[in-house]
Amino acid sequence: MVEDLIYRICIAAPGFLLAISVHEYSHALAALRFGDPTAKNHGRLSINPAVHYDLFGTIILPMILAAIGMGIFGYAKPVPIDTRYFKNIRKAVFWVSFAGPLSNIALMIISAFLLTVVVTQVPPDFYLYDPFTQMLKSSVLINIVLAVFNLIPFPPLDGSRMLSSFLSYDQQRKYENLERFSFIFFIVLWQTNLLSYLMRPALGMGSGLINFFIHVVS
Repeated sequence: MVEDLIYRICIAAPGFLLAISVHEYSHALAALRFGDPTAKNHGRLSINPAVHYDLFGTIILPMILAAIGMGIFGYAKPVPIDTRYFKNIRKAVFWVSFAGPLSNIALMIISAFLLTVVVTQVPPDFYLYDPFTQMLKSSVLINIVLAVFNLIPFPPLDGSRMLSSFLSYDQQRKYENLERFSFIFFIVLWQTNLLSYLMRPALGMGSGLINFFIHVVS
């Protein structure tokens, strides 16, 4: 039991840590490109997990989920953004918010391609074949889940900020007030099949992408 838990953590941890670190790094990089150096000044312009980790979201929550037999999931500490640096606030907010999920989509594609390379080019009797394939499958899944989850347009997720960039000031204030109910919203997602319905098309696209790469590489 303990050995199985350790194995699952070892398989999922590399993809998970890279996914959340690149996610936050992408937010920081996009903000810097639009003129906001706040995240950079706080040392967040890095893919080092040590500068992004959140005690509960990066360590405790994933460990709990792994212990009860679920896939590893969690989050990192949000990067600080100061919109006063943005010349075009609406455009900047949209792309800075989209940068995180977009980076996870890119990582998913890279992981899917590397998985097909291992599956098609590495002999199955290679002693690291199974760990490599499992790690890459986990990375594909984790990045799909993070991208889709963060694109949900409910505060404080990235999708809500992307949507708010199209709203008027008064509409934005009313929309942001929904964040008070975020805990209830996440519980509803967790306890119902709503999240699985949202994930199903993305997971299907991920499987299709892997099959496409296998056809190309083979």
